[in-house]
Amino acid sequence: MIVRSLRMSLRFILPLALVLGLFAYIVVPLLDNITLRWYVRDLDSRAELLAGTLRPSLTEYLPAQDATRIGELFQGATRDERLIAIGFCDNAGHLLYHSLEYPASIGCWSTPPTGGLYKSLAQLPQGQVHISETPVMQDASQLGRLVLVQDMSFVERRNTDTKRFIFAFLAVLAVLISLMTVFVAHLSWRGWLAAVKDILRGELLSKNNPAVAAAAPAAAPAPPPEMQPLIGDLRELLQEYHLERQGDNGWSADWTPDKLRALLEADLSGDQVLVVSNREPYIHTKTETGVAVQRPASGLVTAVEAVMRACSGTWIAHGAGSADRETVDKFDHVPVPPDNPSYTLRRVWLTEEEEQGYYYGFANEGMWPLCHIAHVRPVFRSSDWEQYVKVNRRFADAVIAEAKTDNPVVLVQDYHFALLPRMVREALPKATIITFWHIPWPNSESFGICPWREEILDGLLGSTILGFHTPFHRKNFLETVDRYLETRIEPEASTISYGGEMTQVEDYPISIAWPEDKPDQPDVATCRAQIRSELGVAPDHLLGIGVDRLDYTKGIVERFQAVERMLEQQPGMVGNFTFVQIAAPSRASLDEYQSFDARVRKMVERINRRFGGGNYVPILLKAEHHGQDDLQRYFRASEVCMVTSLHDGMNLVAKEFIAARDDELGVLVLSQFTGAARELHEALIINPYHIEQGAEALYRALVMPPVEQRERMKSMRARVKHFNVYRWAGRMLLDAARLRQRDKVMTKIDAHSRIKRRKGI
Repeated sequence: MIVRSLRMSLRFILPLALVLGLFAYIVVPLLDNITLRWYVRDLDSRAELLAGTLRPSLTEYLPAQDATRIGELFQGATRDERLIAIGFCDNAGHLLYHSLEYPASIGCWSTPPTGGLYKSLAQLPQGQVHISETPVMQDASQLGRLVLVQDMSFVERRNTDTKRFIFAFLAVLAVLISLMTVFVAHLSWRGWLAAVKDILRGELLSKNNPAVAAAAPAAAPAPPPEMQPLIGDLRELLQEYHLERQGDNGWSADWTPDKLRALLEADLSGDQVLVVSNREPYIHTKTETGVAVQRPASGLVTAVEAVMRACSGTWIAHGAGSADRETVDKFDHVPVPPDNPSYTLRRVWLTEEEEQGYYYGFANEGMWPLCHIAHVRPVFRSSDWEQYVKVNRRFADAVIAEAKTDNPVVLVQDYHFALLPRMVREALPKATIITFWHIPWPNSESFGICPWREEILDGLLGSTILGFHTPFHRKNFLETVDRYLETRIEPEASTISYGGEMTQVEDYPISIAWPEDKPDQPDVATCRAQIRSELGVAPDHLLGIGVDRLDYTKGIVERFQAVERMLEQQPGMVGNFTFVQIAAPSRASLDEYQSFDARVRKMVERINRRFGGGNYVPILLKAEHHGQDDLQRYFRASEVCMVTSLHDGMNLVAKEFIAARDDELGVLVLSQFTGAARELHEALIINPYHIEQGAEALYRALVMPPVEQRERMKSMRARVKHFNVYRWAGRMLLDAARLRQRDKVMTKIDAHSRIKRRKGI
């Protein structure tokens, strides 16, 4: 016990001693310098006074060259205890007269032009001295200079006494403050320990452990009233601790759909899950043979659809398919997936004007280029903003209508619905709203371009949790909020308090659902043979693959430039290598995308004319939608996959390629400007703007030994499998459960405080 008390005392004494020691270390030299300045100025004044006293006699003796009288004058003046010696020098710098004690080393002293405070000081064997020179004038002519040497030893003695006094004062002060601090801390500590022990032995543990309750005395004293709020708080914190322990234990295991469902049931009480996105997971289109179901080319759909299959619930999205209206019921619902329904798709209908303003206008001509560093100027129109607000309100109303309780879990996806979290929060204040921003977040200065920046930030801060792919994007958002809104930001906790509500802002790197083994899935050798046969190339022909939407942020032009440069540098690859680019058409009604499409096609034609011949083309552009099964075949058949995005939140194509390569072969060339580059370090990381670097990486991938390929691919596959999309969703849901628990604790504490205030009144 004595040792513990001593240790606790040292916690207070040692920091205090360090602070006071640092204070003395800084103050004492400063005080020395100030004191020295005072003394030098004082000695300068004394020197002027002495020179003025001696000047009348010198003007009388010097013309007569009366050395005897001058010597007697100097010796009389040096009887002063501080004045050591006096000398007189002529204008030529010769020492003519001086007192007996005048140091020979000084000679005819001349004050240096530089040196500041110390230029009038000199160090002699007997100690430091102050030297001054004063001209001796007669009428308008200068007879010479009077040199006065004064003792400075008294300054050192006084400084030593001052230091001793300061150190003694600080030592006494430290002892007194330490004793008082330790005494008060011990009293407070013992009181709190006693109260907490009573709570743990009685009120708290007895309600959680029947055995303790049976063993406790029947007449146990009630805890003091001031400890009552702590009782409930501690009980809730223990439950939260148990929740976090469960979550921590889960991170070391693989996450599966079953585990995600169990989390939803156990920690969120099986609450309803509602997903909101612009793009629907299944599109019904009219064809010549009837209605066909199509999966859109979207990383968002790939990730979130796997979560919805695990959690069920309702997915609210824009119905854009030509046969979408024909396949829904009277509530605009349709069960999906079509072959094995596991959740409900609720479609929201938009007019052509609304879609043009909200989606093509504000979302994709404004927000998309604003958030991507791709050198395309964002366009903002008031009419587009009005449609954006209107459509966000319509989707918010759909969420409210679909909610079966007042506290659903709402997963809001991407930049199309920045206003929706606030709208839902106003109608369902108890809802857990998790918003995930799938694209990068720009720096605060760039975001300031948006005319409605405050409204967008206000809308997003209606979320319980706001997620980004990377810590860098999260940091940009915090700095943006700090710049444009009046909020309280806790950087360490990564929380924003705004309008009486708190939003947790975190980075949650999104991933994919690890593919299950399918008995009918063709192996890699079969895929290689099939794809090469379809393309009409030799069985040993080398293939590269790129899969993107036809978008200017995906670095498709830079990718083709790298292919062209590689063929220039490695002529042996001409005729033996083909790059297949699958580019799903996207936002074709926008001028920027139309011009980009034309540029890409023109570049492919030019490169193919330059290096192609006969049936051989170096680049094969497939500008059409491909299903997941087709993409898997291309991934498994190719030697290299190139992901060269100029700016991307994550890019799941890289992870899909890795998941498809169960043979542990193939090489990933990955842009450093993707979120995936922060995880997949074994890929060949490149700067897509550096064309030569991209060309060298492509050639290196094509000739990489199988042993190295396996080492790299094996490591990346293990990482993607472990950090899958269920873990991504699980992290957000666990954080949501923790925040819900915290809100319950705070609600109880606030209620207790209100009751206590009423009783006091």
